Amino acid sequence: MGKRLKQQVRGKGTPRYKAPSHRFKVDLSYRNYDDIEKTGVITGEVIGFVDDPGRTGILALLKLDDNTELHILAPEGIALGDRIEIGSQAKVNIGNILPLYAIPDGMFIYNLEIRPGDGGKLVKASGNYATIVSKDDKYVYVKMPSKKIITFDPDARAQIGVICGGGVKDKPLLKAGTAFHKMHARNRRWPGNRGVKMSPVDHPFGGKQHHKGKSSSVARGAPPGRKVGHIASRQTGRRGKAAQNTTRGE
Repeated sequence: MGKRLKQQVRGKGTPRYKAPSHRFKVDLSYRNYDDIEKTGVITGEVIGFVDDPGRTGILALLKLDDNTELHILAPEGIALGDRIEIGSQAKVNIGNILPLYAIPDGMFIYNLEIRPGDGGKLVKASGNYATIVSKDDKYVYVKMPSKKIITFDPDARAQIGVICGGGVKDKPLLKAGTAFHKMHARNRRWPGNRGVKMSPVDHPFGGKQHHKGKSSSVARGAPPGRKVGHIASRQTGRRGKAAQNTTRGE
């Protein structure tokens, strides 16, 4: 019986891998989806910015008209003193939060809700954005950063614009210590060893041969100790010329 794989230990939530709550400054979420947002608009002023180590994008702190404070993901081009509008009657400006049915086609959006009222779940990394493609009576079609088109409920909310900090990955890390602390802020262990460099007791691909020694495809119903590599892979091996030409649009 070998040891638990790293992904097994991480999934179990041991103290070594568990994310400490004090490291993250803000529990980012939209305000409750009440009648004010559904039928009208509420405004707020940008009074500050927050650098949350658990996120790649900068957060903007709003003071709303009802004297409550709200953190949002800051878009590119926002500044102190700017006014942000939230609700179905809000203007189509950068940083405003509107339901998808009120946003014109072709607009850049981010921080999308999967279901109306869930607070925002998708497209939240720095420099990312999605694009509204079209609408019909039941759905709004959105092109995600992965180029995949997904349907959303028209009442789901999103912010207009592009998340700030798009060039953060262009800056070189220069040394291993910087990379370590970058991963440590997000509770990721770094560096990580490849499975073929481990012993057989630590990983199914381990051993002195320094190669897998077996197929890396594994069934979806395989036991957890074997579930590494290409899980339930659709295809293996090199792709044929016909498939490559189709992908390139030739």
